[in-house]
Amino acid sequence: MSNRQIFGIIVFFAVALLVYASFFTVNERELAIKFKLGEIVKSDYGPGLYMQFPIVNDIVKYEKRVVTLDARPTEYLTKEKKKLVVDFFAKWRINDVELFYRTMSPGGMTTAGQRIFNIINNGLKSQFSQYGLTELVSGKQKVDPSATSTTANDKQLDLRAIVMSTITKQANAQVEKYGISIIDIRIKRIDLTTKISKDVFRRMKSERQQFAADIRARGKEEAERRKADADRQRTIIVANAYRDAQSLRGDGDATAAEIYAKAYNNDSEFYSFYRSLEAYRKSFTTEGDLLVIDPDSDFFNYFKSTKPRR
Repeated sequence: MSNRQIFGIIVFFAVALLVYASFFTVNERELAIKFKLGEIVKSDYGPGLYMQFPIVNDIVKYEKRVVTLDARPTEYLTKEKKKLVVDFFAKWRINDVELFYRTMSPGGMTTAGQRIFNIINNGLKSQFSQYGLTELVSGKQKVDPSATSTTANDKQLDLRAIVMSTITKQANAQVEKYGISIIDIRIKRIDLTTKISKDVFRRMKSERQQFAADIRARGKEEAERRKADADRQRTIIVANAYRDAQSLRGDGDATAAEIYAKAYNNDSEFYSFYRSLEAYRKSFTTEGDLLVIDPDSDFFNYFKSTKPRR
């Protein structure tokens, strides 16, 4: 390849690079500012292709879309000087790109995010110091019926919505000088600090233990009462059963005595013989039974005589 060809290629690439550097694009998601030797010459670019002079002109671009500021969790004091950990985010955008550049250079978007955080942080400190811990955590605030036209004693306001609306208005008034508008501020969560959480859980545990102990005590009392009632009923039932048994036994004995008396009156000798046999059978129930008694006693009367006595 000759020197002329090489020179031609170099010139071609130089011209191509110059042409490329002479144009810039702005898409629908961007805001652009054009500078000439450090001075702003134009800042109202719409989407499209534009021309610039390399070295003389410089282009700075920013985000046109809504930007999310996701803040780190921060501690705030309530009206009772109790600490809360608050995690929030904010939505903001650039309204005046030229004013934004003048007030936020050289950090740009990073500097803007830090300033917005500081403004919202101060607003949250001021707002949270006006309310109690319970109101902020629950997000509800009771309304004094005497101060409103309503007659409902339990009417409540959405406290978080009120706090966020107030902070958004205050923050917008402060960031307007930066060419920024804050669209919305939202609290993601409100938590108790670790120490307060432990204290709350400890108190809840103690209350639950007292409640459980009270239920156990009442259950034990009820168990003892029922046991005593069951013992009382058992005693009554056993006593009544014993009474009835004794009554039946007495009736049976009386009937048996009556039958024996009738049998004795009908044939006293046979009755004596029969009763003697009953006595013999009960006295000698098993083989090898031994009875030590006078042979001449009446017990062996029917063993001595084969004929019944008249």
